[in-house]
Amino acid sequence: QVQLMESGGGLVQAGGSLRLSCAASGSSFSINLIGWYRQAPGKQRELVATITTAGSTNYAESVKGRFTISRDNGKNTVYLQMNSLTPEDTAVYYCYAWARVEFWGQGTQVTVSS
Repeated sequence: QVQLMESGGGLVQAGGSLRLSCAASGSSFSINLIGWYRQAPGKQRELVATITTAGSTNYAESVKGRFTISRDNGKNTVYLQMNSLTPEDTAVYYCYAWARVEFWGQGTQVTVSS
């Protein structure tokens, strides 16, 4: 089992920045892929960014150049640095991990005001 705990959400003005953190515990050594999804009201959950154990990253087109995913293997933590935020980035952000099965965090709200 893997437990994921997100932090760092909040309210920010358009153009601002936030950094999300996701701390993994339990069988975190078994994680092959970890990252972030988001779900806006009335929309489906969508990929934001992922990073593999080897450090390969993948981003949604809508966040490329603005968001950066990184991981600290020693702390079993993944980060999402979000810059140049727009109201369209408003959503609940979920930490996701793949360790033979999917694991999800509880989510953290990000609200960007115009």
